[in-house]
Amino acid sequence: MRIGRALRRRSTRGGRALLLTAATVGCALTLTACDDGGKPSGSGGGNYVTGPSGISTVAKGERTEAPKLDGETVDGKTLDTTALKGKVVVLNVWGSWCPPCRAEAPNFAKVSKELADAGKDVAFVGINTRDNTKQNAAAFEENFQISYPSLYDPDGKLMLRFPAGTLNPNAIPSTIVLDKQGKIAARTLAALDEEHLRSMIDPLLAEQ
Repeated sequence: MRIGRALRRRSTRGGRALLLTAATVGCALTLTACDDGGKPSGSGGGNYVTGPSGISTVAKGERTEAPKLDGETVDGKTLDTTALKGKVVVLNVWGSWCPPCRAEAPNFAKVSKELADAGKDVAFVGINTRDNTKQNAAAFEENFQISYPSLYDPDGKLMLRFPAGTLNPNAIPSTIVLDKQGKIAARTLAALDEEHLRSMIDPLLAEQ
């Protein structure tokens, strides 16, 4: 009789634990669904909206000034992104060792060339990170015919300049697009195809 009672107690406790686990998972799924539906999201008081594609955007009047990103490029020149104000700036964080970066590179090469040929006010800037030598990064650029410059940032120090609570490039690859005033307007933390890359740029080109 005592054994039977003990088994019943364990069964009841196990059932309660399963119910609690199911409820917790259900809540997590609900929160995820709300985020994917375009609700405001982000830690640190982020005022951005993330759509189903994973691209986050900030309304024009609520954008934060992007930090100054400057230093030596992969090809040995110097670059300062604050000199690019007046143009839409596409910042792409990449590494030659990163398979998703290799997957999206042809799309960046194509779109950047087409926009340049069309005379659009867009500047592409790469941020090469975690490559121990410039040789690997330069080989990547040559292989994928990347014609725009990339800041060489092997230690990821440039990525840390972005203010907390804003759209930070906290993954590799990451793409951040700045509006013509140099403010952070959009971000994605995934590899981009041509369509989604253009969807981040075109609305900013159309802004007055």
